Amino acid sequence: MRNLILPILVSLSITVLQAQQELGDVKWLRDYDTAVQEAEKSNKLIFILFQEVPGCATCRNYGDNVLSHPLLVDAIEHEFVPLAIFNNKGGKDKKTLEYFGEPSWNNPVVRIVDATGKTILERHSGDYSSAGLVSYMDLALRAAGKGSPKYLQLLNEELSSHNEETAYYQMYCFWSGEAHLGQQDGVVATEPGFMNGAEVVKVVFQPDVLDKGQLDKYAEKASCAAVSRKGKFRPDKDPQYYLKKSEYRYLPLADIQKTKINAAIKMGANPTEYLSPSQKEWLGTKSKKALYELPLEEAWMARKG
Repeated sequence: MRNLILPILVSLSITVLQAQQELGDVKWLRDYDTAVQEAEKSNKLIFILFQEVPGCATCRNYGDNVLSHPLLVDAIEHEFVPLAIFNNKGGKDKKTLEYFGEPSWNNPVVRIVDATGKTILERHSGDYSSAGLVSYMDLALRAAGKGSPKYLQLLNEELSSHNEETAYYQMYCFWSGEAHLGQQDGVVATEPGFMNGAEVVKVVFQPDVLDKGQLDKYAEKASCAAVSRKGKFRPDKDPQYYLKKSEYRYLPLADIQKTKINAAIKMGANPTEYLSPSQKEWLGTKSKKALYELPLEEAWMARKG
């Protein structure tokens, strides 16, 4: 009997682990009627994940990667009413599948609907990337007249860019130059450093939003000259200098958030518009160490812990 119990316990633990994988880190409701009631009360849209649990490798990867991205999780939980419907189950799950015409045993599908069940955008399927989902969420909020929060727009900008370019600019103070250049739309990351014995800023930008000529002209107005003779770039030990000296250093931040917040502090603007709900909640409470220089996922786990 003892030998039979252990395999059963192991099997149960694996089933629970797989369920967590497919659903990521989001706290989901599991009943459509409950989600409708919550949407009516909160005036939010319902984010429905149709998912196999336990599921295939695609389903597990979607949970592990897309549905575990800290800022995506924050957006799903705070901007929407999250509802998970299992494709491969009966009961209420099956009834909800039939109501929306969704097939069973399918790869992950997302629908965003209002409290009446009206679909805001065509169902999101076939794209299992973080970039695809954040773009879909951003468009759905806009289409419903809810407005997309700034942090979600920034995340969309950071994740959706596939043709980024890099330029270097020399100036009298790379910390000031970093702040001036970082505030521009289309700039997704900045880094101060040294090249050819001079202070420079490395700028990563999206040419479909801000082309090199436009960036050069703006840099010139800010007393920053484009580097014509490129050499080896050596990063400075104090990236995002103004952020580092502020309370924002205790927050887990995406690269584009660091860039925009650093610029906002220098320019006297309000950086909180770039924060997600959880980041706003953490602001003003210190952690044991500065987190902004850590990778987002690692810093987020440290802050939650």
